[in-house]
Amino acid sequence: MSSTNRDIAGPKARVRTPDSRIESGDRWQADVVALIPALRAFAWSLSRNGSDADDLVQDALTKAWTHRDKFEEGTNLRAWLFTILRNTFYTNAVRRRREVADPDGKYAATLQAGPTQDWSVALRGLQAALQKLPDEHREALVLVGAAGLTYEEAAEICGCALGTIKSRVNRARTRLLKLMEAEEAADVMASGPTI
Repeated sequence: MSSTNRDIAGPKARVRTPDSRIESGDRWQADVVALIPALRAFAWSLSRNGSDADDLVQDALTKAWTHRDKFEEGTNLRAWLFTILRNTFYTNAVRRRREVADPDGKYAATLQAGPTQDWSVALRGLQAALQKLPDEHREALVLVGAAGLTYEEAAEICGCALGTIKSRVNRARTRLLKLMEAEEAADVMASGPTI
């Protein structure tokens, strides 16, 4: 016997031919179809709505079919399917609690996000202006302004005097402001007059 054609079930090995697998699959499918009325009744008892019950049964059967390889032959198929249906119902109930009923769209209309284009344009402008600064000024400004280090810490990192760092940061801020204002003025000129 080939090990691929065996289904090990305890001490005895049973040969499973392709025909027996098809028969087993057909039997499983027939057993599931036979349980649909009971599943619908259970789904209705949970949801108290015929349409919701049908949707719940469909979801449960889809999950069962998808995971049919996890069903252990010889165990209780009815209990397995009812467990899937019950778990699907409670998962959906938890999901519905987090949802907001908004049939008119009024709630959705209040949820607005500001445009992000302005921020991304400003960020690109800032990055371009930072690249135009001398290396030691950019380094000092990033350490103090962006990283939040003290002047003393920045001076230690750069290996220079405290006064030198303060001077570099001041010069960098002044130059950065001028570069940003020049870029903003160029953008206004490029966009044309506003009426």
